[in-house]
Amino acid sequence: MRFVAAQRYLLAVALTGLLPGSASAQTRAAPTRPVPAMTPAPPAAPTGDAAFAAYQRGQFLTALREATVRVEATPPDPIAMTLIGELHATGLGVPQNEQKALGWYRLAADRGDRNAMFALGMMQIEGKAGLTRDPALAKSFFEKAAALGHVAAQYNLGLMAFAGQAGAQDMPAAARWFEKAAEAGSADAQYALAVMLKDGNGVAVDLARSARLMQSAASQDLAEAQIDFAIMLFNGHGVPKDEAASARLFQRAALRGNPVAMNRFARLLASGRGVAADPLKAAQWYTLARVLGSDDAWLSDFVAKLDPVQRDQAERGAREWMR
Repeated sequence: MRFVAAQRYLLAVALTGLLPGSASAQTRAAPTRPVPAMTPAPPAAPTGDAAFAAYQRGQFLTALREATVRVEATPPDPIAMTLIGELHATGLGVPQNEQKALGWYRLAADRGDRNAMFALGMMQIEGKAGLTRDPALAKSFFEKAAALGHVAAQYNLGLMAFAGQAGAQDMPAAARWFEKAAEAGSADAQYALAVMLKDGNGVAVDLARSARLMQSAASQDLAEAQIDFAIMLFNGHGVPKDEAASARLFQRAALRGNPVAMNRFARLLASGRGVAADPLKAAQWYTLARVLGSDDAWLSDFVAKLDPVQRDQAERGAREWMR
């Protein structure tokens, strides 16, 4: 069940030295105020759970009826309470009402439901339902949920330790929380821990382990991990150098709309590194990257040297891709 929209926190990772003659380094800077995030996908409904099954099919009124029956039973079902809270929080099947959602989450959390604890933490840190933003209280809810195995709560605690929210910055603690969530399969946590291992931030440098974690996150289609693992492959950092595999990963992330990947893949196409040189495709990908805000002086110069017909073809190809 997805309680809030996912907002990934990107750790600062430099994209430098990818190709010889690079005109300018590109970096992804960490947000000044990271926002803890829910895992991207909702968990599967419990086997035989009619309320959750209806919710996942988009039959929200049916889900509400089924959950209400379970709430009115003896003893009342806290999981069903959380589901009703979710419906009110998102306005699915009922008018959106954060106050009602807050009430249901509190009832469920008091009865031990970890998803409700997590939802309360998110409402507290975002100031929903008229609540005052309170990172310390949010942290306490996340800690309760994390103790019960809630992976997103573990990841969020890592973020808070990394950023120094609700206390002093604590990189070793951040790494420990990311480790827990990474072991449970969280792509975001795997990526965060991989970056820390690569940079030696709060943990000893371990490029081989960083690469393994980065690869795992990339296999789950986390674009940031795909880009960084592609860079590791290109440079042979933590893994054997493999420019062709690097190009494939850049292309995969580019096809999913990531402008940094579009930029990097365009460079490879322009220079024939890891992939056959193709000036026209390079210009097409760079045109797309520029539209999405990823400028590059080296590529701008490369495209400017193409003949007018090629530049026109590249622009038309980019427009068709965006349709």
